[in-house]
Amino acid sequence: MITSSLQSCHLGPGISPEQIISDHFFLYLLKGSMLAYNGDQHYHLHPGDSCIARKNHLLRYTKQQMDGDFKKIVIVLDEAFLKRFLARHPADSSLTRLYDAIVPVQDDHLLNRFILSLEPYYKGEAEIEEAFADLKREELLLILLKNDPSLAAVLFNFGAPQKIDIEAFMSRNFRFNVPLERFAFLTGRSLSAFKRDFKQIYNDTPGHWLTSKRLEEAYFLIRQQNQKPNDIYLELGFEDLSHFSFAFKKRFGFAPTAVLD
Repeated sequence: MITSSLQSCHLGPGISPEQIISDHFFLYLLKGSMLAYNGDQHYHLHPGDSCIARKNHLLRYTKQQMDGDFKKIVIVLDEAFLKRFLARHPADSSLTRLYDAIVPVQDDHLLNRFILSLEPYYKGEAEIEEAFADLKREELLLILLKNDPSLAAVLFNFGAPQKIDIEAFMSRNFRFNVPLERFAFLTGRSLSAFKRDFKQIYNDTPGHWLTSKRLEEAYFLIRQQNQKPNDIYLELGFEDLSHFSFAFKKRFGFAPTAVLD
């Protein structure tokens, strides 16, 4: 673990508030902990842990403070930067390896020194001097590729997602509250093609199916695992508790709290 007075900082473009990862980003946790969920797997990050969150994946994460504080380093590896890097540092992208939405990064002396090297450039609230931002991002990427050359196949793949199986994808990701256009894009389809293929598989519309699937999961969690409605509605993709309660009662004929009785 690195001991440093560096506060939370951010290099590169902003991260989308949606649950879809729009750009690869590197994360190093300084203080506190973070729990991330990709649809079927949980990741728990502690101080000193680092990872890469992969572009075009769905991810939900919650942060937990330590002594009332949470500090992290986030370095976004957006496509424009990656293309500039590749022009200067050609990389072999033929090496392939299976990666999930979260790629753990192993502790390494070069990476540790890199994290410490950020402090002299740190100016304050989440800000690194602009003149050095791309240089530090380039240094980080050189370290990551040195330690794991197969990352090149992931980071330098600039194409749109390929067409994949809708049924497997939706079964894994129905809990994420993202627009249908995002689901379509991540399955390699236009919105109209997504709706057409979805109808052929489920004989239902995506919107109706998503609501039904989330409510069935809610009933199971409340009935079988004794979870409370206000603890699960956000995790199941509902925007607020009143909407969840209304939809639940319409579907089952009674309020979700009645299941606990």
